[in-house]
Amino acid sequence: MSLNGNPVTNVQQSVARRAPLVVPPGDRWLTRQVERLERRLPAADGSPVWIERVARLHDGRGEAHAGSFLRHRRMVIACSRAEFPRVFVHEWFHFAWLRAGNPLRRDFEALLAAEYRAGARGELGWSAEWRKNALSGAEVRRRARRWREYCCESLCDTGAWLYAGVARHAEFTLAARFRGRRQAWFAHHIAGRRMSI
Repeated sequence: MSLNGNPVTNVQQSVARRAPLVVPPGDRWLTRQVERLERRLPAADGSPVWIERVARLHDGRGEAHAGSFLRHRRMVIACSRAEFPRVFVHEWFHFAWLRAGNPLRRDFEALLAAEYRAGARGELGWSAEWRKNALSGAEVRRRARRWREYCCESLCDTGAWLYAGVARHAEFTLAARFRGRRQAWFAHHIAGRRMSI
């Protein structure tokens, strides 16, 4: 089964079922989409995550496609149907990042720090790219809050690139050699393992 041509996601996730993703009763389109995407994601344990669609959503910077309220176990999505797979998978990975633990987060940070030192431009989603573009070298070196926020968004955008089933998108601007390194990192640390969300 090939999800988007990435070897990381070519294998059907064979670990037993996942943490429940709950949609409002009667929203058949959302139910179908979540069930389809859930089969692509790594297996996960955790309390239910409630998912709802809204017409509009705003954050401190303006209009937003989605928002996750991690401690409340709630995901709110306000994107187009075409963008739903990327946005949903991105938000799912926010729950995984929260519970990933410091060793895994630090390992992904090390990968991104190596990219930064190599002058890698672009990202796998706008959420990470605008944060990356706003960083200073000093923030990266001292692991400032803005750096750590970028790392989180980058993991979520990378997860969406790998697992949403979207082969091409205007926001996939990271060079192929860096994409390959991220793909290898996910293959080693995420694929085929049970996540906690």
